[in-house]
Amino acid sequence: MEQHSHGAGVPLQIRSERPRSANAADFEPISIRDEQWRYLPVERLKGLAGDEIVEYLGDLQITGPAETSWITAEDERFGSAGLPEDRISAAAWSASDAAYLISVSGEQIEPSVLTIDSKDTDPSALHIVIESAAHSRATVVIDHRGKAQFAENIEILVGDESHLTVVSVQDWNAGSVHTSAQFARIGRNAHLKHVVVSFGGDTVRVTPSVSFAAPGGGVEMFGVYFADSDQHLEHRPFVDHNQPNCTSRVTYKGALQGDKAHTVWVGDVLIRKEAEGTDTYELNRNLLLTDGARADSVPNLEIETGQIEGAGHASASGRFDDEHLFYLQARGINELEARRLVVKGFLNEVVSQIGFPELEERLNASIEKELARSVN
Repeated sequence: MEQHSHGAGVPLQIRSERPRSANAADFEPISIRDEQWRYLPVERLKGLAGDEIVEYLGDLQITGPAETSWITAEDERFGSAGLPEDRISAAAWSASDAAYLISVSGEQIEPSVLTIDSKDTDPSALHIVIESAAHSRATVVIDHRGKAQFAENIEILVGDESHLTVVSVQDWNAGSVHTSAQFARIGRNAHLKHVVVSFGGDTVRVTPSVSFAAPGGGVEMFGVYFADSDQHLEHRPFVDHNQPNCTSRVTYKGALQGDKAHTVWVGDVLIRKEAEGTDTYELNRNLLLTDGARADSVPNLEIETGQIEGAGHASASGRFDDEHLFYLQARGINELEARRLVVKGFLNEVVSQIGFPELEERLNASIEKELARSVN
């Protein structure tokens, strides 16, 4: 089994100085020499690595109480949450003449679910803007299915004093390639819960970033993933603490099994000089179920002020906890079932954060199906 890396050999790069542009020409061609792509061979990106990305014209089906419409690039909300930090995100930005706007207001108990069920295997792009009104409380789920080469930009605008949950599910068919750049901007005393679920697809790369528009904001970023043979699942969360008295918690957990199963987690937190009173912590845990799987985990923490409440990070990758297995087997549970229970419990910490029972049941069923293959 290959050892996971923990930042060794990563070139020094100040996150705040990373270029941002909606023009793909402002970025160098994709190469593993670039820190952003150092774990992802360009051939795995298929058509998304070129300049032939076109606007996605497939069906978008949404259920729930959210209001939807299309907005053009002239709308002030288009681009207000952030700008691309990589070439594919910029190419997708340029390819999208309009953005699909999802607006939530009031207290919405029922989640709004946008299903993207692609049948188009040509490189395509979609731009989504999610906006929560001030003092609102709502959940929005983006459910990716089908087969695609799909480049996506999602902007999340969290209104003052609002509580918004956004869940991004990558449940693609085999052969799919998906990159998703997600930008969130959090208002005064507002709270965002952001959950990423990556199970399907050959290559998935999700890069969620968060900044604050005013003091007092908070974000919880959760991620859960299960990589199988020859699957590459990459997640790069970033929290930019640019306002005082804001909080962030980042928790990503994954399981891997099969030859050449590969996961990458790079967690960046930047605490700027003006962000006094910051309280932040990031955590990544990976459970390697078989030989031949590899988990790369790199937490990065930049601190520009000493006037903070707290900051920390942790990262670990390994096999089953023998103590847990022994505990269960000592109570009459056979080894196979004990292993399944350990994995399910390990991942359920994140799955249970979704707060949407129907989706949680579906994901738990997917975990059971994965475990049935090789946890023995």
